Amino acid sequence: MSLRLLNDDDYECPRPIWQAAARETGQGDPFCCQPVWQLSFHRSFAENCRVDVRQDGDSVLAFSERVAASGRRCLVPLEPSWCFGSPLLGDDAPGLLADALADWMTGYGACPDLLVSGLICDSVRRARFLRIFGRIFDCYLYQESRQCFASLSGGLDGFLSRRSANHRRKLKKSARRATDAGVVFERCRPLSPEASRAVFARMLAVEEQSWKGIGHCGMAEPPARRFYAVLLAALARTGDARVIFARCDGRDIGFIFGGMAGNVYRGQQFSFVDSWRPFSIGNLLQLEKIRWLCEDGVLRYDMGPISGPRMGYKAHWTENVVALQTLLLRRS
Repeated sequence: MSLRLLNDDDYECPRPIWQAAARETGQGDPFCCQPVWQLSFHRSFAENCRVDVRQDGDSVLAFSERVAASGRRCLVPLEPSWCFGSPLLGDDAPGLLADALADWMTGYGACPDLLVSGLICDSVRRARFLRIFGRIFDCYLYQESRQCFASLSGGLDGFLSRRSANHRRKLKKSARRATDAGVVFERCRPLSPEASRAVFARMLAVEEQSWKGIGHCGMAEPPARRFYAVLLAALARTGDARVIFARCDGRDIGFIFGGMAGNVYRGQQFSFVDSWRPFSIGNLLQLEKIRWLCEDGVLRYDMGPISGPRMGYKAHWTENVVALQTLLLRRS
């Protein structure tokens, strides 16, 4: 039936075809389609669940098994919580799914439910998917999210020209105040397990002094703590981690962390010591990150979901939004 438990070798494998399929421009959140995100989540939250990962040519299928209390089985993306990525990548992915369905029906004796995430609303890819599988499944909207991103065309000057005049003024004022206070920025690109552990320890030390750490609601709390440690270590192995620390008087007072998917950067977490709030350290970390990305020729900055009371700040930094849907498929 192809469903099996993953072993350590599976997690260490770079899976170049999976990675290449995730980075194609047709994906709404290419970083979260990559194996580094999907496998890190699976290892952190669902390691005892079996998976089915298939590849044919340039296309990939990646599902994980879940069993409800009722005994009903469902095949979900390896990261089924936020549903940022897609379990079906490449033009031949529908064919892979058709083959998998035949195997699953034989193995289970009935067709399991399916959760398919990462479908861009009103896209050709979504329409094709529904045209093929809408004949045999009832399709229900399970979840929808709005992801935001910014173009980095024209470098840092081009990016800033697309921000409001008020936002630019505030950034300049904050930068002057921080410089006068002795704030500097350190770029980190960990490339080994040892380096990723050292960088993560520094991030946690900042997080614990932030409003999230004080309120025990940030990435320093389990199980998020394990997930981001695993993710950073995986990104270090592929050379795709990008971290910046804000420092003053020899100590860390803030950080910003994310990873690359080809020419697309995806932000993950940022935080700063709560007593430094008047200095807009969060905004200055964003600015320094964009400066670094532009110097490296990165084309796009993905900031993830924009919906929710604490996500409004992203509107100042982005100008594009893509709506992603997750569908629940149940056999008619």
